[in-house]
Amino acid sequence: MARNFVSNKDESVRLFTNPILHMFSHVHWSTPLIFWVPVVCYSLYKGFANGASVLATGGLFVAAMGFWTFAEYLLHRYIFHYHATTEWGKRISFLTHGVHHDYPNDSKRLVMPPLLGAPIAAVFYLAFYYTLGSTYMHPFFAGFITGYLIYDMMHYALHHAKFTNPFFQEMKTHHMVHHYNDAESGFGVSSKLWDVVFRTLFVAKRRAVEQEA
Repeated sequence: MARNFVSNKDESVRLFTNPILHMFSHVHWSTPLIFWVPVVCYSLYKGFANGASVLATGGLFVAAMGFWTFAEYLLHRYIFHYHATTEWGKRISFLTHGVHHDYPNDSKRLVMPPLLGAPIAAVFYLAFYYTLGSTYMHPFFAGFITGYLIYDMMHYALHHAKFTNPFFQEMKTHHMVHHYNDAESGFGVSSKLWDVVFRTLFVAKRRAVEQEA
């Protein structure tokens, strides 16, 4: 198999000459929790303050966590693995995700820095506001961010933790195959559901090829 990474060590490559940009380009795994958990709590508070019931809040929260898995799949497949053709586009692609594939075990670049995550979250926040309204968008946004945090913590663990639980062992294998065997499949990190639905699961792709042969 062709070598498709630069280093498997836990090391960080410098992305920016500017020291401030460099500082914010790599973060400790706990940074998203410190940054986003207060946002989740405040969003839940705002939902109740605006009149959302406990039942509606719970339903929207859980639904949003499920919706996150769909957004995760789309972002990973179509944004982070976008094949840019211009030099500027290639640079952006490398900064947002390519560096992770080159240095897959860099513990400082396994979770999304708030500098990148906040603008993405703002887009979804506005989308939820205009589709759900000011009352129901808050618990939905809280669930969406919680789903993201589960994804981020799971992504870190898949690269640096050893699992005995069969589910997590399977998800680790799924993600490692994405890194070291086929980067154009297996886009789900916290869930394989959408890989199955859109037939980008490794097994599903192999079976499709076998049936066509």
